[in-house]
Amino acid sequence: MPDKKRIAIVGAGPGGLTSAMLLAARGFDVTVFEQKDRVGGRNSSIRLGQFIFDVGPTFLMLKQILDEVFEEANRKSFDYLEFKQLEPMYRLQYPDFVIEPTTDRQKMREQLEGAFPGIQANAGLDRYYRVEKRRFDLMYPCLQKDYASLGTMFHRDLRRALPHLSLGRSLMGVLGDYFKPELARLAFTFQAKYLGMSPWDCPGLFGLLSYIEHAFGIFHVTGGLSEISLAMAKVVQEHGGVIRLNTPVKQLLLDGRTVRGVELVSGEKVPADDVIINADFAHAMTHLVPAGALRKWTPSAVQRKRFSCSTFMLYLGVDKIYDLPHHTIVFAKSYRQNVEDIFKNKRLSRDVSIYIRNACVNDPKIAPKGKSAVYILVPVANQTSGIDWAQEKTAFRKLVLDTIQSKTIMNDLEKHIEVEKMITPVDWVSEYSVYNGATFNLGHNLTQMLYLRPRNRFEEFKHCYLVGGGTHPGSGLPTIYESGRISANLISKYYGVPFSSKNLHV
Repeated sequence: MPDKKRIAIVGAGPGGLTSAMLLAARGFDVTVFEQKDRVGGRNSSIRLGQFIFDVGPTFLMLKQILDEVFEEANRKSFDYLEFKQLEPMYRLQYPDFVIEPTTDRQKMREQLEGAFPGIQANAGLDRYYRVEKRRFDLMYPCLQKDYASLGTMFHRDLRRALPHLSLGRSLMGVLGDYFKPELARLAFTFQAKYLGMSPWDCPGLFGLLSYIEHAFGIFHVTGGLSEISLAMAKVVQEHGGVIRLNTPVKQLLLDGRTVRGVELVSGEKVPADDVIINADFAHAMTHLVPAGALRKWTPSAVQRKRFSCSTFMLYLGVDKIYDLPHHTIVFAKSYRQNVEDIFKNKRLSRDVSIYIRNACVNDPKIAPKGKSAVYILVPVANQTSGIDWAQEKTAFRKLVLDTIQSKTIMNDLEKHIEVEKMITPVDWVSEYSVYNGATFNLGHNLTQMLYLRPRNRFEEFKHCYLVGGGTHPGSGLPTIYESGRISANLISKYYGVPFSSKNLHV
């Protein structure tokens, strides 16, 4: 590219790395600034001796988006990563029975009918697949738009989707159209908690989340999903991009309402034609923008927004292998009370739901032979709760381990732990710069989506773009990759740089 345009990217998370790959491949001069000693952000790894853990995401859904962004960077994802589709996808451990959701529709029907006699699973599942496929087909183009202007909200695609969004209905209510027993609906609604929302409050349109799993499957990457970040970083560097680790950014450099680069904590000032912010959105607004510069997304305005829940994490290096599926979700006995404690009461439940990843049953690379890297996630209230984690964490850890040992075959887990790391909501703030410890970013209520969510072309400043879970389209790896692609395409289009993209809405 004649007169290469300089792009500074704040943060080497999956959104920033996606933009970096695409822009570097298109001839831009790309530099990524990452405060930690490794790429990936919440999609990086934790290493405890010979045990390797993903920090955050462990489900790879809508793999085709990942494949597409690699292809648009002139690479093939399978040349860098080894994928394994999981079948069944995961185990749902109810108090009295187990369901293992699968993409095999007949097996799914049989499981539902076995667990819930008289459920009429055949008719319910058929309607679920039909209605949610239609919803997904209509919503997917809407999620690929940039919403830089209010006019996008009146686009034909969104108008066509509008009657299918179940406005005014909750996810639990929508699933009731297909399955009457509430426990049956949980098999298709628990994903809402990982958007940071209660399924009783989550917008009904998110019925498409479980459909995505059932229609396209769930994948694991050998070595962990953090390998995706390493592969992306390699592609960036192959195209001449630079990634500067251990290089925290202090603030944006502003010239009026135009971003001109970044100032590093070291004092170095780095000029740039455009800046992409991949830091946690709320953290960036409260820490990386010079005081008084914001008009809409001021610190006080950010504070008033709705944020997701947080998570309590245990990363355990264990000296044995358990015959437990790759993914297991253990439901609280009173799931609704557990959800209300997280989102409404903002207190610690004594009856918790727990996600366990036991990836060693499929992946020999993340632990020594005969041992396991066990990942445990417990949704909890974010830091607005006022919970004193210094006081509570030891007892809560015991509650979590006791629950696992009483409800799963990991009945001797604690005595086999060799190494361990714990992350509480306080640690998400201090170690990963996550605002309020809200690990899934801004909530996904209707007043914080599409045009009403922070936009990829940031409305506050010229030559400033946003990527990551706190901007459009939202949290979760596929949508974060899409945010990176949208911003890269917007920049390319602005400078008249030709590109080919499966996202055709820019």
